[in-house]
Amino acid sequence: MIRHTVAFRLKHPAGSPEEKAFLTEALSLAAIPSVRNFEQLRQTSGKNAFTFGFSMEFENQAGYDAYNIHPAHTAFVRDRWVPEVEDFLEIDYAPL
Repeated sequence: MIRHTVAFRLKHPAGSPEEKAFLTEALSLAAIPSVRNFEQLRQTSGKNAFTFGFSMEFENQAGYDAYNIHPAHTAFVRDRWVPEVEDFLEIDYAPL
């Protein structure tokens, strides 16, 4: 199993229609066939500057690789992520 996580901060003001549109469109990532347990998360701690997180799981490396090249994912990254995300940290985990 691989758990893919990303913490991020948007360029949009908090509560703005642009923020809502970004988060709504990101839900489409959950429909990619290899994605399991997709979650959108809001940061509750002041320990870092990120405001949101996404978390999802993949059964194996093949599923993760399929996600990375899936047209819905590449389009989201190109059309929404790159122009709208100010900063992020991506971490991918596998159980010990």
